[in-house]
Amino acid sequence: MLKDIITFLGNSYLESKAIYNTIGTVLGIMVAYKTVYIFIGLFFTRKFKPAKNKHKYAVLIAARNEKNVIGNLLDSINKQDYPSNLVTTFVVADNCTDNTAEIARSKGAICYERFDNEHKTKGFALQFLCEKIEEDYGRMNYEGYFIFDADNLLNTNYITKMNDAFDAGEKIITSYRNTKNFDENWIASTYGLHWIRSIRMNHRARSVLRLATNIQGTGFLFTNEIIKNGWKYTSLTEDRALTADAVAQGYPITYNDEAEFFDEQPTSLKIALRQRLRWSRGHLEAFVESGPYLFLNIFLGKLFLKTKWHREIAKKPKTFKNFWLNILESIRHRAASYDTLIQLTPFVILNIFKWLLIPVLIGSCYYYVNGINNINILAGSTYFAKLIHHFFSFKINITPGINAMFIGLLITIWLRLFFRIGDYLESIFTPIYLFIIERKRIIKIPFYKKVLYCFTWPTFDIIGRYTTYIALFKKVTWKPIPHTSKVTIEDLKK
Repeated sequence: MLKDIITFLGNSYLESKAIYNTIGTVLGIMVAYKTVYIFIGLFFTRKFKPAKNKHKYAVLIAARNEKNVIGNLLDSINKQDYPSNLVTTFVVADNCTDNTAEIARSKGAICYERFDNEHKTKGFALQFLCEKIEEDYGRMNYEGYFIFDADNLLNTNYITKMNDAFDAGEKIITSYRNTKNFDENWIASTYGLHWIRSIRMNHRARSVLRLATNIQGTGFLFTNEIIKNGWKYTSLTEDRALTADAVAQGYPITYNDEAEFFDEQPTSLKIALRQRLRWSRGHLEAFVESGPYLFLNIFLGKLFLKTKWHREIAKKPKTFKNFWLNILESIRHRAASYDTLIQLTPFVILNIFKWLLIPVLIGSCYYYVNGINNINILAGSTYFAKLIHHFFSFKINITPGINAMFIGLLITIWLRLFFRIGDYLESIFTPIYLFIIERKRIIKIPFYKKVLYCFTWPTFDIIGRYTTYIALFKKVTWKPIPHTSKVTIEDLKK
């Protein structure tokens, strides 16, 4: 019976391979538009005129045992060139066992202490903080809310620049995320390059096209309408949940390139793996929670829009101009929903599943039935594979049977690995591009370190791929990331 199953699968391989290639082509077409983002991000980003009005803001900071860095963040907030009477800083000292709360209060922040060992995520801490603000001050008393992590540092003009975008009518704005410990080691550099890659290949283009870019944990501003009923994003990745929900409701999310802040990146591989596993799990949860809503919005558009902003649009006089503006808004919203859905979709899961099913399983059965005929184990679609193939060719022939089945399986795995090696080498051009194009904003790094970081950079995406595989099956809990950097904003600007 087993032989009959293997023979049946083997005989279906050619048809299955055609389906495999078709799926790959369709998925490639679905994400091909992002090539345009790269071009736009090279030359353009959205600019904002100086604000006519100065708005009232609250700053929200969730901190757990952050005595080493919380003071420097609060100092950089206190030194903003924006009127201090329009900025109130709130800190939630979340399950702290050190003097984070004492330092926060000494720096002028309003600090609440929270102790809850069951609900440990940053989202729950922000939820608690928003409830306290409502009780003591009223959430709608502030026009907008900033969110920062305790290890962040702000340029002196940060709030002023973000106010320019807010005054222009933007409801959710993210900013330029730089790294204060970029050159500490290769792990920190991969994070630093990742944030800059996001800026150049996503944020800038989406801001120009008036779409919705993704919020990345910290360094963003949103209108009070988002939390009029409280903070509801308590998953492992509250930023991804907020992004998906906001886009599903029709909010644009823009980017302001002139508002710059710095944060500290992990330097321990253990900590980095733990954090990336949490990110991967949170991204999967956000896809399950908001994916269907975004999918419906692509086709149904404004039927699901219930925000105050869109109600105001609907109430505008029904003139010819407003008619076309409503159509353009519908197109923008559908495009943003599609883009965010593509961003949330776990393509690495889809790709590994179809690879295991067709090339690995059915392909091995095919070799059992038909043998191995002139397979070149140095073949591939990468430039590296083509270069090697130009000089070398190593072909294998094996008669049908169990040997062909197992050797074919090994060859399939090897060709996958060979592809990844080529893909790894090609991805090295990304940090080269980033080091050149962002040379004025990346902190000064010795040339030899830049070369090293170009070669270690691809590990960021490799780790992300495999933590996604693991997150599919493993229960993940939130754990804090330790911060120890004593760097101040003045140190970075020397």
